[in-house]
Amino acid sequence: MTAALEATRISRASLPIIDIGDLASPHLAARRAVATQLHEACCYNGFFYVRNHGVPEPLVDAAFREAERFFGLPPEQKAAVDKAKSEANRGYEPLSGQTLEPGAPPDLKEGFYIGPEHDADDPRVKAGKFNHGPNQWPAGLADFRATMERYFQEMLALGQRLMGGLALSLDLPEHHFDAFCREPMATLRLLHYPPQPAGAEPGQKGAGAHTDFGGLTLLRQGGIGGLQVWDQASHGWIHADPVPGTYVVNLGDMIARWTNDRYRSTLHRVVNSSGRERYSIPFFFVGNYDHQVSCIPTCLSAGETPKYPPTTVEAHLREMYRRTYAPKAG
Repeated sequence: MTAALEATRISRASLPIIDIGDLASPHLAARRAVATQLHEACCYNGFFYVRNHGVPEPLVDAAFREAERFFGLPPEQKAAVDKAKSEANRGYEPLSGQTLEPGAPPDLKEGFYIGPEHDADDPRVKAGKFNHGPNQWPAGLADFRATMERYFQEMLALGQRLMGGLALSLDLPEHHFDAFCREPMATLRLLHYPPQPAGAEPGQKGAGAHTDFGGLTLLRQGGIGGLQVWDQASHGWIHADPVPGTYVVNLGDMIARWTNDRYRSTLHRVVNSSGRERYSIPFFFVGNYDHQVSCIPTCLSAGETPKYPPTTVEAHLREMYRRTYAPKAG
């Protein structure tokens, strides 16, 4: 691995492992104790592991099996559900189909995008809501759709539960984000990273350095590491290796904006130097597209003003996509 791709080993002090089981406790004090840990992690790197999250492990295993089966299909079967055929950005993204890091070579990964199921008669689809529409489902995988739809619903519930914890962490009423969580947009991505080739282009990675656009990212890693996080204290990359039974959670740009940058949206990347195939399943909890995002009052000190004007979830996402995909001058 080149020096530019090197990263140091992680310590628990760098990315804490937070037991979130008590977010379901009937006792407010127990829920607040979890929120205190969330607050500390969100103010530091905005990255942390969660355990006792409530997502059934057999379902996680089934989702990974179906993902591996999909990526093992012949190219023509994957191409039949290419997301270029979807107005809602759903379906298959080929290897090297995305470049997350400006100026870097294309990412060494292939993916599959799944969102809430919106048919053509859905009022949001008729209104032209960004990324709303039907999913594409691959042929020949009998259990794929049912497994992914069950997993999607579990992840929505986990995202909503974590938003309640974040509300408490910001000294807000626990139900402050309920409207944001109502009819939320979310994206489930299945990702396959081939081994980092010996002859890779300079700077080429599984996923280039980037921050996430939206609210919460809930990442389930397989058994192979590769995720690296920019550490605020050391000003270097650290490994966020898989920890059995946990999710890696990170905050997106919208949460940073909402909290006047009190809570951090941090650079991260993937370098698969294992020599083996790597699979991961991130879930992006974006929220209700009509919800207003304006500076949370508890995130302003006396005399401080908001850094960002009010917007909506949809407007924020559209702007992030515009910045990312707009042609570069020169």
